[in-house]
Amino acid sequence: MKVCSIGVGLIGGSMALALKKHFPKTIVHGLDASKAHVEKAIALGIIESEAKFSDLSNFDLVIISVPVDAIASTAQKVLANIHENALVVDMGSTKAKICEELANHPKRNQFLPAHPIAGTEFSGPSASFADLFEGARMIICEPEATRLDLRKKAYQYFQQLGMELQFMTPKAHDQHLAYVSHLSHVSSFMLGKTVLDLESNEKEIFRLAGSGFASTVRLAKSNPTTWSAIFSENKEEVLTSLRAYQKNLSLFEEVIKNNDVEGLKQLLESTSRIKEIII
Repeated sequence: MKVCSIGVGLIGGSMALALKKHFPKTIVHGLDASKAHVEKAIALGIIESEAKFSDLSNFDLVIISVPVDAIASTAQKVLANIHENALVVDMGSTKAKICEELANHPKRNQFLPAHPIAGTEFSGPSASFADLFEGARMIICEPEATRLDLRKKAYQYFQQLGMELQFMTPKAHDQHLAYVSHLSHVSSFMLGKTVLDLESNEKEIFRLAGSGFASTVRLAKSNPTTWSAIFSENKEEVLTSLRAYQKNLSLFEEVIKNNDVEGLKQLLESTSRIKEIII
């Protein structure tokens, strides 16, 4: 199998390594806006060499792992260059706008919108590893619009990588991800900003920050380019989740201000059951 990974950072690079691990005869070439990323990916053995869009007719599978605001335009360019039995899969964290923009493309049946629920706070080719997707969930959107033989191939690839498939509409995907992923990144970024604004002595942050602070701001280490695109593309759902979050922050502020210890306790207890859901 000949694969082209467009984007060779954490997700694209890890997908390349995973495919080569589980399908030993796979050959992966790569494209990336960063020349340094391409060179690093080659040096690390993630890809064999750099590809060009004009080479895409040679590939059986094209993985698109670029910022979400560039996925639709990239997919259109990819679809224009592939052969008739090639499959194109995107890895984007938003889905509604991408699916809408590609809905009427003449080669839409060769495109499968997907989103692996996997990742770390690190980015770039050096962050890639072959087992990133082991035990992870792969969300598939609008599979009925993808040619049956091609989507069956995709399911086989993902399941061989140890992934569990889940099917959602693009709208449902963006709603749920805004609540459980995008909002947590907003919270982490803004908590980090708040502490940096209030605490002028960075050495004290380093000395006094415990594991709770470290785990809460871990996501703030994520790639700002990636996440600014996600927040913008999923604007309405992110705003809805933010309004609900702000309402709860205001409630917390109110019970603190009023010295309502019992109300504070009840507020915290009402949330503590999240540990049962996550476990």
